[in-house]
Amino acid sequence: MRVEDLMTSQVFTVEQHDMIDRVFFLLHYEKVRHLPVVEKGKVIGIVSDRDLYKALGPKSNSNSVETVEGKTVLQVVPQKVQHIMRRGVLTVNPDTYASEAASIMAENKVGALPVVDKNNKLVGIVSATDILRVFAKIEKASEEREKRIAAGVSHT
Repeated sequence: MRVEDLMTSQVFTVEQHDMIDRVFFLLHYEKVRHLPVVEKGKVIGIVSDRDLYKALGPKSNSNSVETVEGKTVLQVVPQKVQHIMRRGVLTVNPDTYASEAASIMAENKVGALPVVDKNNKLVGIVSATDILRVFAKIEKASEEREKRIAAGVSHT
């Protein structure tokens, strides 16, 4: 199985000069955990939910969102993405084997890899969740097959 078979093609991105309140908004409201940082379509970094929470500080997780007059208000120190993003981001190509992507993630303790084409343009993102979803499906099919074999039932 290749990365292109399980990657997400429609990726939310940010630019290095965006403010981190945009990162907060995308992570919180779009329910994503990793945002590639792009410049002219090329990946120059990545920001994760952990990077954001680290930048906000230990008390910020509870104090950064307040309700004022019935409206949710985000209290974030004005800071640009370039100050919290991780540079030298690891990437894979669409034709990379999923097992290789999983190994890269495990060895480097990262939760997602931007997927780039031969020109280094962002075409998707593959996350540990994507890989776990496929693993669970394959493992479940294997377990079902084992049950049928143990019961002496043909799989025809």
